[in-house]
Amino acid sequence: MQQPKVLVTFDSMKYPNSGFFYFGKSLGNCLLDENKRFDLTYYLHRRAIYQFADRVKIQYLSKLHKVFYPSSGKYDLVHFTDQYCRLRPQRVKGKKILTVHDINFMHENLSPRKVKKKTERLTRHIETCDKVVAISNFVAQDILKHFPSAQGKMQVIYNGADKLSVAEDHQPTYQPANPFIFTIGHVAPKKNFAVLPALLHGNNYELVIAGIETIYKDEIMAEARKWNCEDRVKIIGTINDDDKAWYYKNCLAFAFPSIAEGFGLPVIEAMHFGKPVFLSTHTSLPEVGGDAAFYFDSFDGEAMQRVFAAGMEKYNSTENIRATIMAHAETFNWHNTARQYLALYSECLNFSFSLSAAL
Repeated sequence: MQQPKVLVTFDSMKYPNSGFFYFGKSLGNCLLDENKRFDLTYYLHRRAIYQFADRVKIQYLSKLHKVFYPSSGKYDLVHFTDQYCRLRPQRVKGKKILTVHDINFMHENLSPRKVKKKTERLTRHIETCDKVVAISNFVAQDILKHFPSAQGKMQVIYNGADKLSVAEDHQPTYQPANPFIFTIGHVAPKKNFAVLPALLHGNNYELVIAGIETIYKDEIMAEARKWNCEDRVKIIGTINDDDKAWYYKNCLAFAFPSIAEGFGLPVIEAMHFGKPVFLSTHTSLPEVGGDAAFYFDSFDGEAMQRVFAAGMEKYNSTENIRATIMAHAETFNWHNTARQYLALYSECLNFSFSLSAAL
């Protein structure tokens, strides 16, 4: 029997320092590891630095695909792995699955015109697709609140998180001179990194922030001046995987005060190293961190200092807490994620094939 043909879009992997890159690379490889039933093809940007090492057939993105897609009827199922898909669901036939990572545009300070445009586009995608996958329960509820057409289509499949490692002799580009708090992400207002310099008050700690820089870094440094720790706040730009793993492994703690997060992969990456993790209570973070994380109940500097001090005291005095944190991280596994997506492919296609056979 011929295997069902499935196209999986990973065109957002064009940018190597993005969450979509790591999502696509990890999920794509684990789908290949776990797949036994489907004839898979991946849809990629030609300039993507990772091409899955010839493990799978590749179809490349073309700007013309926005208006005409010559392979529209070639696939039994197309999985659009993010809501920004360049290949529009309306351009393909067969069953369609859409993964939505967040709808942060509904909560950010965007103009009404931009919100309307994004809402209309996502509405069309959701109405066209047979299944909608959210990467957390928070995102699922957010989608259902703003997009009623997703009702009856929704399923939650958590992301996995890569378990990173680093050579003992590795030296990062910037090596802190003192104990340090680490964070990583797009240096933009929604990550809320400007609240973190308060944690350097009354100690000699450094704060290391890695990620794509924006003008928001000026706000971070203004807060550093307020807390008299400007020389200990290091915004180091994008980093490679070895440096990232080194910072996770050697940091005193990982802090992630984001106010708009669909999942939060860095949280689990840090937990794989057994590190104390300090999070905001916003969006998906309590769901992902669970009881293995500590939470800032406000962004007042003194309140954050109290949470941090109490959390570190508990971390340093609780037996086996590192093992508990690491065990929590292990529950977010890319192979489990891939198996759930493959099961969803089967669910969609079994319905399709039995219906066509009945006709």
